[in-house]
Amino acid sequence: MPASASERRYASAAFTVAGRTNEYDTWLSVLGEVARVLRMPSARAVFLSPAVPAAQKAAALDRIIPDAPRVVRNFLHILVDRDRLDQVPGIVEALRELINIQRGIVTAEVTTAVPLDSAMEQVVAQRLAAHLGREPRQVTIRARVDPAIIGGVVARVGDQVIDDSVRGRIERLRRTLAG
Repeated sequence: MPASASERRYASAAFTVAGRTNEYDTWLSVLGEVARVLRMPSARAVFLSPAVPAAQKAAALDRIIPDAPRVVRNFLHILVDRDRLDQVPGIVEALRELINIQRGIVTAEVTTAVPLDSAMEQVVAQRLAAHLGREPRQVTIRARVDPAIIGGVVARVGDQVIDDSVRGRIERLRRTLAG
């Protein structure tokens, strides 16, 4: 699910602050840990409850991530104060996208008829990088399985779709024959 406009704004702010000290990975790690904690039903009940005061939520976060840099904890405290902790998972994804863009890493959503093993995933990533040209230095794969494509690969990179599936080829042939 794509990040909301609010999540993208917070991610942009985090990206800017992390860039000042080149601590992108630290920010991703800490925010990712908080997102993981927020997936736990018991933690969600506490952190997302309007009955729990913001100061208690902030103190609990500080106990969960004691070694996090102060600026990251302050960012999370702002989210607590604004009742936006539920947006942390989306913020993490949007931040990861911004960092990947800056590092020249492109994420491709790849759909195949059968699951890819790691070797085949690497081959697909290399071929996509070659197809996309000099823009990405690296392509990471987010794999999906859809038996309806019959065989081959459908890759989505941003708004570009590369359809090299059997189903796609059959559809193109049908349109050509239909005239």
